[in-house]
Formats: sequence, C-alpha cells, structure tokens
Amino acid sequence: MNLNFKRSLLAAAITVAMAPAAHATNGYFAHGYGTKDKALAGAGVALPQDAMAAATNPAGMVWVGNRMDVGAEIFSPHRQYSVSGTPSGSPPTYFPLTPGTYKSDSNYFLVPSFARNWMLDSDSSIGISVYGNGGMNTDYAAPGPFGGGNTGVDLSQLFIAPTYSKKLSGNSSFGISPILAVQTFAAKGLGAFGALGYSSDPANLTNRGHDWSYGAGLRLGWQGEVSPGLTLGASYTSKIYMSKFKKYKGLFADGGDLDIPSQITVGLAYKTSPSSVLAVDVQHIMYSGVNSIANPLMPNLGTAKLGDSNGAGFGWKDMTVLKVGYQWQSSSDWTWRVGVSHGKQPIRGSEVLFNVLAPGVMETHLTGGFTKKMGKSGEFSLAAMYAPAKTVSAVNPLDPGENISLKMHQFSVEAGWGWTF
Repeated sequence: MNLNFKRSLLAAAITVAMAPAAHATNGYFAHGYGTKDKALAGAGVALPQDAMAAATNPAGMVWVGNRMDVGAEIFSPHRQYSVSGTPSGSPPTYFPLTPGTYKSDSNYFLVPSFARNWMLDSDSSIGISVYGNGGMNTDYAAPGPFGGGNTGVDLSQLFIAPTYSKKLSGNSSFGISPILAVQTFAAKGLGAFGALGYSSDPANLTNRGHDWSYGAGLRLGWQGEVSPGLTLGASYTSKIYMSKFKKYKGLFADGGDLDIPSQITVGLAYKTSPSSVLAVDVQHIMYSGVNSIANPLMPNLGTAKLGDSNGAGFGWKDMTVLKVGYQWQSSSDWTWRVGVSHGKQPIRGSEVLFNVLAPGVMETHLTGGFTKKMGKSGEFSLAAMYAPAKTVSAVNPLDPGENISLKMHQFSVEAGWGWTF
C-alpha cells in the first residue's frame, strides 16, 4: 500500500501542476465532478460510482472500494456580448459601451481530475480527490468593452479533498473532507474604472498579471438506503475562506477578498430495475455569501469604491439547480447514462455591465455517456455535455440609452479511466 500511496500522490501532484481551466456552467461551479457524474448531469449525491464521489458527497467513498480514477475534459464555452442603442453621453456622467457584437476568444480548455480511494477495512476508507473549478473567464480583443485594450478576466480554482468515510448501522454512511483550495486570477483592460475614480487602489485594479490565493473549507456528507432500492444523500460544503488577491485589492470587495461560496446538495437514487437507476439532486449555491460576487454594481459604485467592503461586485444571486440522471446496463460490460439539469442563472438584469467580464448565464445542461469495462479491473468512461444558448438583456445601468445582451452556449467532452484494486 505504501508504494501505491506514493504513486497516487505523484499522480495527484501531476494533476495539481496542470492548471484547471474555467467552468461557467452553474454560475462558476461545474455541472458535475467525475466522468460518470457528469454524464448524469451531476446527479450523484446518493449514487457514488468512483473515487471522485467525494467532490459531491464524501459519504459515498466507502462504497466504491479500492480504486483510482483520472479524467480529462475538453471544455468549450462560447461567450459574447452585444450593445445596441445610442450612448446618452460620455464619462464621467455616463459610462457607455461601443455598440456592436463582440465575442470572447479562448474557447477551449483542458480540465484534468484525479481521485484515489483506499479501504481501511470493510467499513471505512480514506481517499483523495483533486479537481478544478472556475468560471470568470473572458478575453476580448482591443479596444475592449471599456476602452482599455485587450480586456478580460481569468479565474481558475483547484481543490484537494482528502476524505474519510465510514459505514454506519444498516446501509448508511457518513464522510468528511477537509478542502484545500488554490485559486489564481488575472484581469486586464479595466483602467477606465481607475481613471474615473471608481477604485480605492487604481494601482492594484488591472493588468497586474496572475495573482494567487490560498484557503480551506470543509465538506460533510451522509447517505443511506431508507427502503429497498431507494437511497437518500445529502452534503454540505462550507464557505472556503481564501487569502486576499493583493494585486487586485482595488477591484474585489474587502480589499481583494474572493472566498468560494458555500453550497448544499440533497438527492436520491432509486433502482427502477435490477439494471437501472434514476438519480435526482437539488443543489443550492450561496453566491450571496461572498461580497465580491454578490455586491451589486449600483448603487454601490456611487456610494463606495471598488475594493471597499461595500464596493461593487458582479451582483450574482443564489442559484438552485435541479439535476436528473438515468443510468442503465445493457450488458455486464456496458453502462449507459443520460441527464439534464436546470437552474435559473444568477445574473440579474441590472448587472449586465460588469458581467460582460463574467457572463455565467447558463441554465440548462443536456448530458450523456457510457462506461465500458476493460479487462478484469479497468474501465473506460465518456461523458458529453451541451448547454443551449442563453441570453440575458437589460439596459446599461450607467447609460439608459443603451441595451446590453450577454450570451453563451457551451459543450464539453470528458474521457475517464478507472482501475479497481
């Protein structure tokens, strides 16, 4: 076990070295974690199937046995904004954008993941899961929406979750995962907000390159079979408290603070036949608990400066997502999956101006995939996702003569490999 442990840590280190790309699915959380879970649209809080289960519910790890899973996803978000109407005036009285339609570059990202689980005995296990998150990623060519040249933001987050899981009486279990988090952020093209006096620290507002932030949180989970064929599951992830981005303390509220929101997920898995299962999850993401994400643009931009505790943010509201997945076996070697998820996107119409930088407007995700057994101990899984285009349109809050529309559609394909020991 010691040799296997060292090899697994080496694989985790390689995954950590591969910077996770940006998701922008449910706000900036991925629609699922792990190849099998993603093929079910993320419906997995009561249906653990591999060592990535801890990213959804750590209680599931004790049911997956000794195994290792790695995944690689190609994620492709297509983002754009459009401006129509006639500017009412010029700064500082108004803040108009140049009319037209503008698309963000950088449309393809590689997102790796890694997980390993060890059974300590028949009733307990330890494991480690490494996965990525993100979402505020845009790259607009010059002159950019705010006239500052190439413009955009780049946020990536990496989570390392060691996990302990134990079976309880009956067919139930609990799990706990301390979460270690690393995030990196960069912004460019926002100089106009400093020139107009909107920032508390214009020298640390934009074009400072990538900065790094570190922090920790906790995830707790439970699952149990409450009747034959019906399993319930629940998990809670605390807010992950992060160190501040010093290079961007003139942008994010509270002097560069960008904590990661808390969330809660509950769900069920029901065996519709000996070879099929229906999974349903409800996830609630509490964006309102992080000022940099939740503070509105107005009136905050007029009553405080960017970087202050009440400084303007992206104005995101909490998001609740319903996820439904169905899985069936056509033979002992083939398992098939489909899923759909839907949740009202978190951006209010009054927040379209700032969210040109982070148009996380997706609501619906359609998914599918399969697993093919490979020999006695291996398996290959594939998951695909398509999110139909969603548009949010509203009046420019700093120029009533203009209308701003944010639009995105996206797709992804992930391949995963699993081994049991």
